[in-house]
Amino acid sequence: MSNTVAAGNDDSFGGKLKSYPERIKAFYNDVRTEMRKVTAPSRKEVQATTAVVIVTVFLFGVYFFIIDNVIGRGVDLLFHTFTK
Repeated sequence: MSNTVAAGNDDSFGGKLKSYPERIKAFYNDVRTEMRKVTAPSRKEVQATTAVVIVTVFLFGVYFFIIDNVIGRGVDLLFHTFTK
């Protein structure tokens, strides 16, 4: 048995180091290819999703306001009941 490592072995440190520039180049080529597929939303789509977000935030605000008041009044009622 020989203890030498094959020059083309990609699992070795040297093999990984040599393949690093090619891997970076392939990565950036893949990124460029995917970015060409990306499209910007139209003004109408942006307005529609913005309206949905604003309405949703408003509804959650009202919901949490109501829940906060109900829980707060319940805690106050418990404190008044047990401190008398």
